[in-house]
Amino acid sequence: MSARCQVTGAEPGFGNNVSHSNRRTRRRWNPNLQSHKFYVPSLGRTVTLRVSTKGLKTIDRRGIESVVAQIRARGERV
Repeated sequence: MSARCQVTGAEPGFGNNVSHSNRRTRRRWNPNLQSHKFYVPSLGRTVTLRVSTKGLKTIDRRGIESVVAQIRARGERV
């Protein structure tokens, strides 16, 4: 399973660790993903989404119905 938010599409960022001696090694910044269950009245069931914490705020703002509709419009299974 990829480290990708189903709502915002947040993916890992890549860059370098830079030591005191200025040596560089590759690293990645993963999004803060949470697996969360939501009840969707129009579907009559709960759906489990892998969302970032920013995605949770988006769901609070716009509502689970519109977010699920947008995910389904993209062709993802919910």
